[in-house]
Amino acid sequence: MHRENAEPVVEELPGPKATEWVDFHRDSSAPSTYVYDFVWDITEDADGPFCTDADGNVLLDFTSHVAAAPLGYNNPKILDKLEAFDLVDPLKIAGQDFYVSTGGTPDEAELPGPAHLMNTLTEITSQYDMDTVFLSNSGAEAVENAIKICYDHCDVPKYGVTFEGAFHGRTLGALSLNRSKSVHRQKFPEISGIHDVPYSVEGVQRLREKLDSKHGHVPAEQVAFIILEPVQGEGGYQVPDPQFMRELDALSSEHDIPIIADEIQSGAGRTGEMWAVDHFDIEPDVITSAKALRVGATISKSEIFPEERSRLSSTWGAGDILSSIQGTLTLAAIEEHGLLSHAERKGERLLGQLRDLQERHETAVVDARGLGLMTAIEFDTKERRDAVVDAALQRGLLTLGCGKKTLRLLPPLDVRDRELDIAVELLDDAISAT
Repeated sequence: MHRENAEPVVEELPGPKATEWVDFHRDSSAPSTYVYDFVWDITEDADGPFCTDADGNVLLDFTSHVAAAPLGYNNPKILDKLEAFDLVDPLKIAGQDFYVSTGGTPDEAELPGPAHLMNTLTEITSQYDMDTVFLSNSGAEAVENAIKICYDHCDVPKYGVTFEGAFHGRTLGALSLNRSKSVHRQKFPEISGIHDVPYSVEGVQRLREKLDSKHGHVPAEQVAFIILEPVQGEGGYQVPDPQFMRELDALSSEHDIPIIADEIQSGAGRTGEMWAVDHFDIEPDVITSAKALRVGATISKSEIFPEERSRLSSTWGAGDILSSIQGTLTLAAIEEHGLLSHAERKGERLLGQLRDLQERHETAVVDARGLGLMTAIEFDTKERRDAVVDAALQRGLLTLGCGKKTLRLLPPLDVRDRELDIAVELLDDAISAT
């Protein structure tokens, strides 16, 4: 397979081998969020956004594994540099108890390790005066540690603020912040004192009223954090009003309440800036990242992190050697190959194509929106959205739903015009068929 001329080819989905793999998987797995029976065969050809399933079908993946594979499959920008790495065992160390070297001194090392990744993360958040990182296994853990350090930083921590439509993860603490779907939270205990307001200018005004020292009911000095996604992901790829972000920043400064920017899905170049929050007039105090990094990361200022040893810890924290290498090489590739500006340009092109689709299917498609290569179209009904996701799959295009009736598209950050054109043509055909 060569990315330059690969085409989606589908005989049957799911095919007989994929069905066997799915059945085998389900024999021992808990029910989860599997959208459809697509089975990627890691032993077969895959290049850029193209991959092969267990039955030999070739698909165009415009999910990028929900932004966790930012450069697609087998990208030489990553793989060529990993050729120097000989696999070792263990690949994960007890990174809160030991350190790891990747050879020589830090300046001489051929490959980056966890410490290099943390150093890089402080460099690309220096505009916010961030200088400290805690690595973990996942985005949910990154969020957990973000709220923990903010609680620790607050003298009388009693409250936190989240937004309607928010999704921050599936651990119990993160679930307490979610407001996107009830299935995420029902029957699970929650952190007390979490308030939510609309993801809008009106929401900031409502929060301002809650915090008013004379007429409000939430003492500002007891609010440990305000957490938001700079572009809401699971909530439907909602791009905020810039005025909302400006007013939220002003409120945060006025009451000295830390802002946590959850960049798990939107960060690491996805929107055409390194962080989606970079598009707006707002200054976060904590950034959480994962997915594209291959590890979780809580990034902030040293004064917000606890000074006490063992206050934060995790067996595998900062200890995943291969994932840290991949994360650092991904960030380096984004800079080396100009992928921020590329994502911005291609995102504008894709959004224009999606708006053309909206005009052609004005009854079915009610909105097209996005920022960089974090793009989506919203349908008139959930049923139609689900039908289009399935029809696109049958034509060889992998997409994902989000929100109530929205379909999201996350091509690789180095996506090419030809790949965008194929995806839009397949999506156009899928909409016409529903």
